[in-house]
Amino acid sequence: MGGMTARTKFRALLSGPHIIVAPCVWDPYTARVAERLGYDCVAIGGYVLGTHLVTSEPLLTLTEVANTCRYITAAVQIPVVVDAGTGWGEPLNVMRTVKELERAGAAALHIEDQIFPKRVLYHKGVEHVVPMEEMMMRLKAALAARTDPDLVIIARTDAMRTDNFAEGVRRANLFLEAGADMVMIFPNTDEETRQAPKEIKGPIVYVQSEGNVLRRPLFSVKGFEEMGYKMVIYSATLICAVTQELKRVLISLRDQGVSGLPKEEMILWRKEVEDLIGLDEFYKIEEETVER
Repeated sequence: MGGMTARTKFRALLSGPHIIVAPCVWDPYTARVAERLGYDCVAIGGYVLGTHLVTSEPLLTLTEVANTCRYITAAVQIPVVVDAGTGWGEPLNVMRTVKELERAGAAALHIEDQIFPKRVLYHKGVEHVVPMEEMMMRLKAALAARTDPDLVIIARTDAMRTDNFAEGVRRANLFLEAGADMVMIFPNTDEETRQAPKEIKGPIVYVQSEGNVLRRPLFSVKGFEEMGYKMVIYSATLICAVTQELKRVLISLRDQGVSGLPKEEMILWRKEVEDLIGLDEFYKIEEETVER
């Protein structure tokens, strides 16, 4: 995909034969680690970004999300998918949200049909969706606001959780008819997860929410692909894994007085970190200029 922009890369992935796997990252460093490991795409999830800022997703501001997107897209060449929540309000707010995230380099973004302001209790399953007419106004505003036709607009519905499976399917299909490039859904059971691709007439995004207290359905990437999903986003996987490793090292340092990390491997690990941030390139510039 040399010479392609991040957006055209994502469009190519969308039209390609395979499922798109996007781990949720929260800063340029985690995004670059994923890129170096061969991931074709990453996502800025509201859950991980809120956690990174020691708050909750519904309390994030557009400025915080757009700035994070800008920093990440400057650090990686792969497409970045952004959680735009409810678009921060009414159609005019959605319009500005799309313009800001487009300028920040997002390859795709998703807008949802939950109420604004979104409530933190949605993490516990206490959710509220807006009437279909209101969500359609949000979606139409998002579609009209993009200036780059390659920017992918994903319409998310939580109606399977607040209403029923049929209402979620109905909304998803209406979103696609209105021009959404993809839809994001939240089935309640394994059976609903398998059935949804049979009834929704377009590419579907599934959010793999490992550790979710509501015990949402979990499948392998292969399983999602075989069912017909086009993209799977891992919303909390990395932030939970990083937290546990941080705790392990910090507990060892606190209780034993040592980090517990292997000395020789640490040399290699630190070199890997420095390679990820491009330290050798910085050395080269100084050696050719101020340190000649």
